[in-house]
Parts: sequence; structure tokens; C-alpha cells
Amino acid sequence: MIPSRQALTRRGALAGALLLMPAAARAAEWPERPVRMIVPFAPGAGADIVGRTFAEELAKALGQPVLVDNKGGAGGLLGTAEGARAPADGYTLLLTSQGATVFSMGLYKAPGYDPLKDFVPVTATGILTNVVTVSAANPANTVADLVAQARAKPGEITYGSSGVGSSLHMSGVILEQRTGVKMQHVPYRGAPAAVLAVMNGEVTWGSFNAPTVVGQIKAGKLKALAVTTKDRSSILPDVPTMIEAGIADFVVATWLGFAVPTGTPNAIVVRLNTEINRIAQLPQVKDKLLVQGFEMMPAASPAAARKVIEDDLAIWLPIIKQSGATAE
Repeated sequence: MIPSRQALTRRGALAGALLLMPAAARAAEWPERPVRMIVPFAPGAGADIVGRTFAEELAKALGQPVLVDNKGGAGGLLGTAEGARAPADGYTLLLTSQGATVFSMGLYKAPGYDPLKDFVPVTATGILTNVVTVSAANPANTVADLVAQARAKPGEITYGSSGVGSSLHMSGVILEQRTGVKMQHVPYRGAPAAVLAVMNGEVTWGSFNAPTVVGQIKAGKLKALAVTTKDRSSILPDVPTMIEAGIADFVVATWLGFAVPTGTPNAIVVRLNTEINRIAQLPQVKDKLLVQGFEMMPAASPAAARKVIEDDLAIWLPIIKQSGATAE
């Protein structure tokens, strides 16, 4: 018996509905298996501690393990590029950083991803405070003193960092641009080596994540001249900001957040945003990460997180271009 046109139409509609159901069902039932969190830094780094703290709480919320996968290298670029290539099915979550998301766009000709095209920002979670430091033996007690040293010896004052393109390096770049002084950048293989170089006078100064140097500051081995964030740090409340120290428009707030590959179902993005923003306000999470110098930002929507990136690109790409800095 030949099916009627009406029957064929109903069958066609049913077939179409069946084709559409898998994607919707996957989003509704997500997650059905463990979620992978790419942390584009080495185990034990400040960003890794942040990622693991959120992964532990997120696993409780989702009812599935959240497995941290460290993919360090090139200041976060390698792991971030891997995140861009991951399936957009909700089972890959990327810890994002200012360095890999913003600085790398100016330092590399072909970083391998576009932070605004290849990712959907989920949220921006918090910032790491940087501290401008000199050795205890250095006579400088203020940022003005340090700048005066640089003016007296153009091109001779040195500053250490954990590598080209790090926020530590960018702090030196922006100080040169804001004051007109010329200094020499000395990159090291990691922040600990650069901190040691400042302590023993191998280089004049350095700007480091607060947890890396707060112990040496309290022990009197380093002097803290300023913090680079907009507001004073709660773990070093007596240390002025760079703006308070007289350097106008100087803010280096190293932020971290989360993103998923473009194409991830919106329902999953919304769920992740809700859970991560909730986790960020848990007292045990805030207290644990504050000790690491990581201070939570106000809860951000995906749109607000995207604007953080857009604004940072507008600020930093011209600065990096003017500096001539490159990671290649």
C-alpha cells in the first residue's frame, strides 16, 4: 500500500525531530561522563592551584569527575591551542589566562587560535596581584626612587621576569612607557629564579605574583614598593598601588577565567557559568585562594567575560607593539 502524502509529511517531520533530538538531549543530560579541564600551566603553578580548587568543587556540583589535564608551555599558549581544537560537546573546559588570551596575541604572529572566535568565555573568576620589589640592600624605598635610579643610569637598570610575555615582563614594559625611562629586561626560566636574582642583586627589581614573594617581603629579604592592581591587596594592605605611587594609568591585573570551545551548547555554557560563579563565592574557596594571592572578581556573565578580553586586547596590543617585544 502506497503511503499518503499526509503520512509521508508526518514521517518526514518525525525524522527531522529525531535528527534534532540528539544535540538537545546531550545538552539536557550533560554531563554523562567525566569533564576534562585543561590547565595550560605546569602542576603546582598558581594557576594550577586555582584550576584544581575549582575542579574539585565543580565535580561535586556536576556529579561527575572533573579531571585536570596540565598542558604547560609557551606561557599557556600550547594548552590554550589544544583547548581550541577540542570537541565542542561540553566535555572540555579550559582555564584561561590573561597571558595566553591577550598577551600572546601580540607576541606571536600565529598563536594558533583566536580568543574571541575559537572560544566562548564562560566567566572571569579572579585576579593575581603583582608586587614591584627590590632587594633589601637597594636604597630605593618607593617607586619614585626606582624611577630616579633608572633616569640616572639610562638602559642600565635591569628587571627580572619569568619569561617574555609574562605579566611580570609586561609590568616592566608598561613602567618604561609610562615614565619614559629605559631599562633592560632579563627573562628567567620561571619566577623563583627571577625572585632569587632580585634578592641577590643580580637584577635591580622585579614584579612578581604576591604569593611568590610575600614570604621574602615579610622576612625582610625583599622590599615591596607597590602592587600593580587597581586597588590595594588584602594580603599586603600597607603597600600602595602603582597609581598611588605616582605612575598614572598603571594597572596590571593578571586575571584567570574559564572558557569552552565555540559551538558548545548554550545550555551547558549557562550551567557552567552558574556553577563556577557560585563556587567562586564559597568561603572555603575564597579563603584558600586568597592565601595564594588570588582575589575573586564579581560574578561575570559570559558576555561580561568576553568584554574583559575585548577591553584587554584594546589596551595591551598597542603596548606590546610599541615595546617591540616578541616571543618568537
